[in-house]
Amino acid sequence: MQNPLSQFGLSIDSPLAVPDAPNYRPPCWPPQRDWPVIIDAAGHIVSRWGDPIWRLDPWAGKAIILNFGDGPIKKYAAVISPANADLLRTIIGWWLYGPNGARGVRGLKTRFDQMRKLFVLCTQEGILASELSQFPRVSDQLSKVLQISRSGEFLALLSELYERRNTIGFTVLDRAGLARLAASLPEHQVNQTPYIPPRIWHYQVTRLRACLDDFLAHQESVEECFRFCVNAYRSNFITPQGQKKPKSFYPLRWPTDEANGQQTGRQYYGQFIDTARRFGIADLLERWTGRSDREIRVQTLTSYLNLVSRAGLGYLLNFSLMRVEEAWNLRTNCLQIEKDPSFGDIYILQGCTTKTMSDSQALWVTSPSARVAVKAMQVVANLRTESALSEPNAHPETKATASESRYLIGYATEPWSKRGSKANHSLRPGIPYLARALQLFDPEQMRITQKDFELARMVTPTLSDEFAVGKIWPLAWHQLRRTGAVNMQASGLVSDASLQFQLKHVTRAMSLYYGQNHSRVRLDEKAHTLYVRTMYEVLGRQLQQLASDRFVSPHGEKRKSEIVRLISATDARKVINLAKKGIASYRSVLLGICTSRAPCPYGGIDNIAHCGGGDSLEQPKPCADVLYDPAQLNEVEALEAILDERLATAEAESPLRASLEAQKRSVENYRHAIQQM
Repeated sequence: MQNPLSQFGLSIDSPLAVPDAPNYRPPCWPPQRDWPVIIDAAGHIVSRWGDPIWRLDPWAGKAIILNFGDGPIKKYAAVISPANADLLRTIIGWWLYGPNGARGVRGLKTRFDQMRKLFVLCTQEGILASELSQFPRVSDQLSKVLQISRSGEFLALLSELYERRNTIGFTVLDRAGLARLAASLPEHQVNQTPYIPPRIWHYQVTRLRACLDDFLAHQESVEECFRFCVNAYRSNFITPQGQKKPKSFYPLRWPTDEANGQQTGRQYYGQFIDTARRFGIADLLERWTGRSDREIRVQTLTSYLNLVSRAGLGYLLNFSLMRVEEAWNLRTNCLQIEKDPSFGDIYILQGCTTKTMSDSQALWVTSPSARVAVKAMQVVANLRTESALSEPNAHPETKATASESRYLIGYATEPWSKRGSKANHSLRPGIPYLARALQLFDPEQMRITQKDFELARMVTPTLSDEFAVGKIWPLAWHQLRRTGAVNMQASGLVSDASLQFQLKHVTRAMSLYYGQNHSRVRLDEKAHTLYVRTMYEVLGRQLQQLASDRFVSPHGEKRKSEIVRLISATDARKVINLAKKGIASYRSVLLGICTSRAPCPYGGIDNIAHCGGGDSLEQPKPCADVLYDPAQLNEVEALEAILDERLATAEAESPLRASLEAQKRSVENYRHAIQQM
């Protein structure tokens, strides 16, 4: 077995992984069980090689563990035999210390989670992972326990381990076993992130905004009540008869009755609901937490503040192209306003991207209404900083950042919050699932209608069975990002009157900044890429519709066939490529769709005289590139009513009257054409 220890060393991207660190390079391979794998900034050993759990917190900045399964039994982690656990440690150690070792903690954790399934299977079958090649019936079961979306990646990892078998010290699967596994892996169909249909999107963003507005309307009352409660706990921290003060007042509870207060020497403030009423926030708490007067406790105030912070998070995700991890780590000074000579004030969020190290000061364009979310989240963050500093044993991290830019979302530091008091504040709290974080949506409003399903399916054809008519839409953080990218296109494909009204003041500036690079600022590269990719996806879906019976050419079916001859209704990727190359075009106009690749010299958006052939007095000659859409009939009739009003007052033989009459003729030509369908 080779031992190229000179090539070993930590590759993790962390200021703690330096050549002079005690854990930088192991003295032998594999290391002894007492070898310190993870050491924190203070020099304390966090995890040793033989520990059943490795804690990667010092590198990750948040709680991340690798459970090797040979320690105390945990409900969430399957057992692994000690011998197999040692083999798994060797593989993970190789990925840590070997040449081309893992640089990111998340990547290492992902690899570990995949490989662990193999070792659990071997333990359950009573064999060592190093013997797996000798048991093909066991290896055949791998395809059933692996995550299908990562099966190809897992196969590559096993292939790498085989190539390094002499250095690692054992073989998991030989070439024959790898070939057998490759043949058994099912083909993975990549599913797009679901697009939230307009009605449901509009409902959830409206509820989020209502929650934030209601909070800011009661901001002063909430702040006064919060400070009163913190001071109440603080005053009751002093014990009677001059006894020594306890180390912390976290264990103390709101006195439940007057007798209890007299016995303990603490002041009795009555039930918390009485305090909430006195400060005028009882109805507010009941409205947004869904709890009755009898259920409202001082802990309800913490639940409400958590809800406000997370509503702000959801609102920011709706109006930016941020990932939830990026928005979760925004600071209180994240909102910037750029003065652009062309578009006026452009609102930008600044933060650290979780994907690209060079984007530690990444920028995302957002809506002016983001101010509401940031303001509400700032209020909660400031209150919790006050509370933390009033605690006798405030965490050093809290004191250090009290006067600096803080996270918009952090731990609950209220003295009545047991979870917040026990948390390690040097690490970031975990991100909760959206359904658990935002329990403020009416299930009936989130129920999928036929129209919702059709629009969602049009943008995301690969919707799974959980997205079906009659079911509750399973909202998730990542959906907000892709939906925002689609909505930025303001396309006719997903148009909805209320949604368009809501978005008009947002999408224009965002689209220009992301799509046309008008700004001098450096925007987040991943968000820009997502925008551009989505732009062509939406355009491809729009083009596919043209081949359907919905659209008609005023020049007959032959002309329509010529227009859509390159478009296949079954090959979305081909159509998207046509859009990227500029071979196919799609532009919404009042009468339907314009397919011309050149700019229209006649207007088309605000003047339909040429589109419908109304500018020709002798014989109607509609534009050769237009396709009429019968679904536009209501809008066209609304235009006709306006034309009739203006014709009644237009001067005879004037250019204005001639233009109005030409558009009137175009309306009649359009109506006649769609009636023939």
